[in-house]
Amino acid sequence: MTGIHLMESPLDPAKAACREVVPAGEPWLKELRRGQTLRILDLEGNQAVDTLFYSLERPTVERYSAIDTLQAQGNVYLTTGTKLMSNEGNVMLTITADTCGRHDTLGGACAAESNQVRYGLEKKPMHSCRDSFLRALSESDYGLGKRDLASNINFFMNVPLTPEGGLTFEDGISDAGKYVEMRAEMDVLVLVSNCPQLNNPCNAYNPTPVEMIIWDPTEH
Repeated sequence: MTGIHLMESPLDPAKAACREVVPAGEPWLKELRRGQTLRILDLEGNQAVDTLFYSLERPTVERYSAIDTLQAQGNVYLTTGTKLMSNEGNVMLTITADTCGRHDTLGGACAAESNQVRYGLEKKPMHSCRDSFLRALSESDYGLGKRDLASNINFFMNVPLTPEGGLTFEDGISDAGKYVEMRAEMDVLVLVSNCPQLNNPCNAYNPTPVEMIIWDPTEH
C-alpha cells in the first residue's frame, strides 16, 4: 500500500514552546511529553531525517518498533493518521499533519559498514547516521547505547518497493517548507540524525538543515 494523506497543521510556530535548527549531519536528542506536538520541518527540501523514539519512563525496555507499526496500519509508508507503535504494542505518537505525503520506515540508517558495502571501500570513513545516534547517546544520561539502536524512521526519505519486494533509494519527494507533525501519546525521548548521506539521492547529494518545533498542549 502506498496511500498518501496530505494534511496541513493549524499550529502557529510563533506560539511554539521550542524551536531548534539541526545542522546537516548533526544529531538531536530531546524529551517530548505526552500531549506535546513535534514538527520536523524540511527547510531546504529533499533532506532525510533518521528518527528513533524511546519510552522516557523505560528507554532501555520500550522503543519504536517498525514491525508493530507496519502491522498496525497495514501500510509500508507513514503519513497522516499513522500511529507509531512500540515493541510492547503501545501507541507512542500519532502523525497529525503531513505536507510531504509519505515517509520510510524500512530503509534503516546509513552506517560505516553499509556505506562500504553499497558504495565502495573508500566510503567507510564517511560520517553516518549511526555515528550521529551513538554520539548523541554517549553524551546523554539515559543509559542507551549500541544495543538500543532499532530500525528507525526516515522522515522525508523516498524508498520505493520494487515488484520483487526489494528496496530502492530514489530522489526525495519533499520540498523546502514541507513538514511532518506528530503528537506524543506517552512521554518519549526523540533521537534524530539529520542525515549526512552524500552517496545516494535521499538528500539530493546535498545534506541541509532541518528545524524541530515543539508545542505544548495549551498552545494548540
